[in-house]
Amino acid sequence: MQLPAKTRLAPSPTGALHLGNIRTFLVNWALARQRGWRILLRIEDLDTPRVKSGVTESMLGTLEAMGITWDEGPLVQSSDLEPYRAAMRTLAGAGHTYPSSESRAELEARAQEALSAPQEGVSEVRYPAEYRPAALPRIFEDASEANWRFAASAEAVDFDDGVAGPQRMTPAETIGDFVIWTKRHQPAYQLAVVVDDARQGITHIVRGNDLLDSAGRQILLQRALGIRPQPAYFHLPLVRGEDGKRLAKRHGDTRVESYLRAGVPPERIIALIARWSGVENVAACMTASEFASAFQLAKLPAHDVVFHPSDDVWLKERKR
Repeated sequence: MQLPAKTRLAPSPTGALHLGNIRTFLVNWALARQRGWRILLRIEDLDTPRVKSGVTESMLGTLEAMGITWDEGPLVQSSDLEPYRAAMRTLAGAGHTYPSSESRAELEARAQEALSAPQEGVSEVRYPAEYRPAALPRIFEDASEANWRFAASAEAVDFDDGVAGPQRMTPAETIGDFVIWTKRHQPAYQLAVVVDDARQGITHIVRGNDLLDSAGRQILLQRALGIRPQPAYFHLPLVRGEDGKRLAKRHGDTRVESYLRAGVPPERIIALIARWSGVENVAACMTASEFASAFQLAKLPAHDVVFHPSDDVWLKERKR
């Protein structure tokens, strides 16, 4: 069955939206308005230890100030955990998941024991298949004090990304069995987004390329849960600091709300994003609608963008 085209804006209330976040949301919004996709706003608030009070309201205000609108929502993930529990029961019944008590520190220690030197920059530790129990439980127990992992099959995942091009991933080789339910009795990110995208009818997923590797894991979960059709993926280049790292506090205050409070017009910020996004003949200011009219996905630079101090100066040259 052909689903109506729909995408989602999915901010997480763990911190204010910075220039990199808003660039991704603006490109997503522009693609949706160009191509007739509906837009759902979803608040992804299940990373409970990092969620900050008042951030959701701040994010919504920033999106509205930038002219980024939506057709449905906002929906809040934490408002109902039952769909995620139902998915866990399905996965357990089919022998796809099991509890795992190892901590991240224990896994890192085991990984280092097998290496002659530390792996600098590795953000996730592969969970080897040999750690998987011989017999997997067929009943999901939410009361367990352990994380639950997805038993990743050795199959390869192939898909054509709308920005990054053809992809082939084998999560069993790169990340192994990954966590899908946490000891906090909540779904982990990988499961939550798969369940939400399926039940909310999301057909097109536009996000940063730091999540490109997650697509392989999420497609495996889609297959295990019988979710069809597979969404189309668009993984956008990131905005980074001069040190090559993702934009963060270390690069100064790049929060969009800070620029707005300082009197920088939203149209000035959008003009900078347009320059980063391959739009030609960018004026000093540009509205969201003008960006949507001018933006062309084919001209989006394939490389990550660098936020220079000169960009900060340029933004602040034009005040209300």
